[in-house]
Amino acid sequence: MGRAQDLYKKAKRLIPGGTQLLSKRPEMFLPDLWPAYYHKAKGCEIWDLDGKKYIDMSNMGVGSCILGYADEDVNRAVKLAIDRANMSTLNAPEEVELAQLLIKLHPWARMVRYARTGGEAVAIAVRIARAYSGKDIVLFCGYHGWHDWYLSANIADNRALDGHLLPGLESRGVPRALKGTAIPFNYNDTAAFLRLIKRYKHKIAAVVMEPIRSSYPKKGFLETIRDTTQNLGIILIFDEITSGWRLTYGGAHLKLKIYPDIAVFAKAMSNGYPMAAIIGRTKIMHAARSTFISSTYWTERIGPAAALATINKLKKRRISLYLNKIGKKVQDNWGSLARKHNLKIAVSGTYPLSFFSFNYKNPNVLKTLFTQTMLEKGFLATTAFYASFAHKAKYIEKYLKAVDGTFKFISRVIKEGKPQDYLKGKVSLSHFRRLA
Repeated sequence: MGRAQDLYKKAKRLIPGGTQLLSKRPEMFLPDLWPAYYHKAKGCEIWDLDGKKYIDMSNMGVGSCILGYADEDVNRAVKLAIDRANMSTLNAPEEVELAQLLIKLHPWARMVRYARTGGEAVAIAVRIARAYSGKDIVLFCGYHGWHDWYLSANIADNRALDGHLLPGLESRGVPRALKGTAIPFNYNDTAAFLRLIKRYKHKIAAVVMEPIRSSYPKKGFLETIRDTTQNLGIILIFDEITSGWRLTYGGAHLKLKIYPDIAVFAKAMSNGYPMAAIIGRTKIMHAARSTFISSTYWTERIGPAAALATINKLKKRRISLYLNKIGKKVQDNWGSLARKHNLKIAVSGTYPLSFFSFNYKNPNVLKTLFTQTMLEKGFLATTAFYASFAHKAKYIEKYLKAVDGTFKFISRVIKEGKPQDYLKGKVSLSHFRRLA
């Protein structure tokens, strides 16, 4: 089980939940066997605490490292920021430079605020929207973090049913007075969205959604949302924390040609260093001055320096084109290898954010078995692949060869009828999922 699992056992005694991020808990991947901690990482390779090297073909730091781990250009900018002092009584000029760059990329926006994590950045956007509109209700689609405004959607009329809307996300500790202030709808369900608009239209402050995630928008879906919100004076907020910078240079909404009132960025914009941005239209962003939004470490220098280096490299190396190319290759090969071995899988997602699922009665057993087998072959892999610039051809070829062998093995054990017998630990957890 190694030093990492020993350390994780200790962590669970010292840290509630064991980790700071649900998506990094070893139980989500391979209970008792997942190498929970890293010693170092470079490109798309990770060394665990026992010195064993893995190729990361999973989520690359939960989508944060779009260029790869320890990118030299970004690290160089960060080291310079550190040498010049990360913090002082005065402000870092990189804040203004980054704001100018973000506005140039998104001409519909004219003002920028900063934070350091995605969840808090969306919470800021919601606060601004409520301050501007004087209204409380937020309609949302997708996953948007851990803050009260969002988890309040899980407060049901019957206390025993709390948590039924967003499986795995507990609402304990969220004031029950917030019940009914955040209301979900499903992606591509235009009719459901319009029903909510009809019911709440004079009370809605904002619509918060990812413009694209695991599927492309149906014709007219985003257009209807944009037209409806515009006509009713409802603020449209695009959460680009995961979708941004992958499909195209900037927000995915640029490619979709649908422009919000506010957009939120984090994760990939700074390649592993904490940074988030809220960009928006002038009259709406001015509302940030009428409510208290302020934090000391939103003024540190490393985040903007890392973001500038990352965004400039994304443009110079045309990274989004590369991510789409290799993502397509992986998706195509998942499909062809599954057919080769008579496996029933469903492939989904945009090319830079690819997913597959096993179409069987026990999909989580097979997912765990896939992760276990790929780990034995030297890969951190699950049923998701987040493409990065560090995923060069040699790694893709090694990965696909390993998938070929793993699919062959899984196909055989399915025919035998007892795939769970091949697991060396427990089945991975599956209780947390995004609301579609």
